[in-house]
Amino acid sequence: MRVIARLDVKNNFVIKGIHLEGLRKVGDPNQLAKAYYEAGIDEIVFIDAVASLYNRNNLFNVIQKASEEVFVPITIGGGLRNLSDVEQALDAGADKVALNTAAIREPDLIEKVAKQYGSQCVVASVQAKRTPSGWEAYIETGREKTGVQVLDWVKRLQDLGAGEILLTSVDQEGTKSGFDLPLVRAVNESVSIPVLVSGGYGQPKHIQELLEVTEPSGICFASVLHYKMTSVMELRKTIDQAKANRKK
Repeated sequence: MRVIARLDVKNNFVIKGIHLEGLRKVGDPNQLAKAYYEAGIDEIVFIDAVASLYNRNNLFNVIQKASEEVFVPITIGGGLRNLSDVEQALDAGADKVALNTAAIREPDLIEKVAKQYGSQCVVASVQAKRTPSGWEAYIETGREKTGVQVLDWVKRLQDLGAGEILLTSVDQEGTKSGFDLPLVRAVNESVSIPVLVSGGYGQPKHIQELLEVTEPSGICFASVLHYKMTSVMELRKTIDQAKANRKK
């Protein structure tokens, strides 16, 4: 199971909020990325948190610098709306691109990127909020409803050629109160491609609870790393212990 650092960036600062709102500055994205790489992180995800405001991604310079210092897979997301944007992101040094808003508005973009660069390059970002009947996919950093049901959407994303799903629970994001276990399980059981979970981790028992119901391909961590509440090494030990406990 991959240990992934998630860095949401606004105006050249890593920021963190709750439910993707109330954002606070945390630090410099390149300094944090380098520190996490040196600590043994498996992957790093950079998300432009305000790309929708500018209608474009503003992280290409950050990615270019990161790719010179960080030698693990780098994913970039936010404001990538067409093949040209994707090409620019990859030229800057990203290994993968995360697509959400553009994919909802033009699902064929997933297929185009997969054909051009391979499915391994395509991360389908899904921002999910609970509804009485399940979960709805949101766009624009969790602010805009789409009317699209998450479980239907992830199946279609897989069919279009997405290589993996980055699943963010907007309800749990930033709360440190645990993962949305029914959501993660339902999505993980709906697709055969890797699922990366983001939103809700706060303490070791949350990983144990997660592995008791399903096993995603990776977990994204933000607050607990940014605020030094834990380390990459400690997270890896927690995952290993949770796996061992599950086998008993």
